[in-house]
Amino acid sequence: MKLPIYIADAFTNKLFGGNPAAICPLQEWLPETTMQSLAAENNLSETAFIVQEGDHFRIRWFTPSTEVALCGHATLASAHIFYTELGYSKPEIHFNSLSGLLKVIHKDKNTYTLDFPVNQPETVSEIPEGLFEGLKIDHAPVFKTSFDYMVVMPDQRSIENLEPDFASLARVKARGVVTTAKGDNADFVSRCFYPQSGINEDPVTGSAHTIMVPYWAKESGKTTLTAIQLSKRKGFLVCELKGERVLMDGQAVTYLKGEYTI
Repeated sequence: MKLPIYIADAFTNKLFGGNPAAICPLQEWLPETTMQSLAAENNLSETAFIVQEGDHFRIRWFTPSTEVALCGHATLASAHIFYTELGYSKPEIHFNSLSGLLKVIHKDKNTYTLDFPVNQPETVSEIPEGLFEGLKIDHAPVFKTSFDYMVVMPDQRSIENLEPDFASLARVKARGVVTTAKGDNADFVSRCFYPQSGINEDPVTGSAHTIMVPYWAKESGKTTLTAIQLSKRKGFLVCELKGERVLMDGQAVTYLKGEYTI
């Protein structure tokens, strides 16, 4: 059986930037073990599988080692492929997911707005095993969400200088660890580490911004914020806190289209 596959770079306007994701539109679901094997074979931070359900779609995301409940960049990449390669033409595309309803608004040819639910961070007093050891720091404010731990660093340089011990970070019982600080040329910056999910450092993480945006909105008093994820590939986002939703503007570029055989 041959099935289509696409790869798009998300949260960037040029190839080899942002975060690549594999997109696999399906007529019906493959066995879960097959989807996980395909994601491992793709060896990207996320592979998205999508099946149409009535007038909307259901989306599932797999890292090379596990299924996750939310992924922003692969949702953005999926919408981009539907609009540019699969003939979708409505103003919005809706995805049902393990994190509820996700919306993507098509702004122009390659620019989109993600509309995701807020993931409110809560302060923790008990630091999880492996967190500070993994980041090689002594102390910092730590927050917990339903997905990740978030660590607020003193400044952008401290984020840039992180050289994590991923074996220690992998002991943190969460999807991963988000580090963030006030930015020099943006409202905030970040780096995101997911060794627990088979990804040491994710290039650009839309779902992490559903955590950081409510935090930095409260800290800054602003509801519209600019953000840079300081990975080697870098990601640039414009974010807005709108009630219990986070809006994220981003672009995407198609890198590959083809088919796989199973």
